[in-house]
Amino acid sequence: MFSLETRIGLRYLHAKKRNGFMSFISVISVLGIMLGVMALIVVLSVMNGFQRDVRAKLFEIAPHLEIGYTDPEDERPWQNLLPLVGNNPHVIATAPYVSNQALITNAGDVRGAYLQGVEPLSFSKVADTPGLTLETLQKLNTGEFNIILGADLAEALSINTGDRLTVLTPHGNVTPAGMVPRIKQFNVVEVVPSDIYEISSTLALIHMNDAQKLFRMGEQVTGVRIKLDNPEDAPELAYTLSSKLQRDVWIRDWSYQNRSYFEAVAMEKKMMFIIMALISLVASFNLVSSLVMTVNEKRSDIAILRTLGLAPSSIMKIFMVQGAIAGFLGTLFGVILGVVIAKNITVIVTWIEQLVGRGLVDSQIYFLNYIPSDIQVNDVAIIAFISLLLAFVATLYPAWSAAKTEPAEALRYE
Repeated sequence: MFSLETRIGLRYLHAKKRNGFMSFISVISVLGIMLGVMALIVVLSVMNGFQRDVRAKLFEIAPHLEIGYTDPEDERPWQNLLPLVGNNPHVIATAPYVSNQALITNAGDVRGAYLQGVEPLSFSKVADTPGLTLETLQKLNTGEFNIILGADLAEALSINTGDRLTVLTPHGNVTPAGMVPRIKQFNVVEVVPSDIYEISSTLALIHMNDAQKLFRMGEQVTGVRIKLDNPEDAPELAYTLSSKLQRDVWIRDWSYQNRSYFEAVAMEKKMMFIIMALISLVASFNLVSSLVMTVNEKRSDIAILRTLGLAPSSIMKIFMVQGAIAGFLGTLFGVILGVVIAKNITVIVTWIEQLVGRGLVDSQIYFLNYIPSDIQVNDVAIIAFISLLLAFVATLYPAWSAAKTEPAEALRYE
């Protein structure tokens, strides 16, 4: 069933008792390849998981697309912006908004916030933030100056639902004493909890009409928020639309404020791939040393095979088969173990957190409080291919060295 070279190569994998050290070295070579492949799969899966889940969390915060007039004092109605994107089949809903920075104070506590004025019905169609249902948003009755806060922001201000707080805006009033900030009291009608720190610590929503009055904007808005059927298409769609829009209209996608983060993640993924691939390279060097030692030990056997008429190319095949099988076994077990660990990494990390008594992931930094995992078939296939390629290349020198063995020299002292 197998060729002569394959049978001999397989036999050399099973060392006799007097060659136990060689067998140990072979096992170490397989384990090295296995650990390298496993580590690479787990690391890339975790990084893919972070990229996927953080992006999903950002979709709950950031609008998919935004469009508005370049001049903030442009008096054209915001409804004129809708035909620019409304005919696109990927657009699900649109909502105007007003936003500006403000200071929120309560009983001596002061916090900065990005105050947003929204229209409840339309905003409920474009917002994916958990807790911001239409029922909750409808508590923002126009003219009543009600406000919705994130749970962490409310906690920092020591405020609860039903309390009143003070908002200070940068649009001041001119008085004989000089410019003084505008001050307005708001009623806290809802405190929205969220596991996303970015929302929980900065969320401050009021009705759009109240925001226009507070910031003295008349009928103007900051922009129009747009929801797409697939947020991943937002950067490409924004690029396509930008070439068709007038210069006095701007458009930006969800990656506008987070581009540096995703570029950093992409760079880290590439660097981690290179660093972890070096582990497989080191394991391949271990495979080289194992095969070289095998060749040195089997020189008399090689000489006998040569005298029996076996060609140098067949001698090469014997040791290439031996190295290829070691590389295949290491890669196979590494892929299996890596996929199993990557699939259960959340459970494993949770167990470690319980064991050490502290969390390993800070949601204030990563938006997440767990270790995610996303196993991509393409990554696993590339890793397996590179591992097999390195194992094959590692067999070339020892196999060539074995083929160059001269029978007379090898058998001289036998």
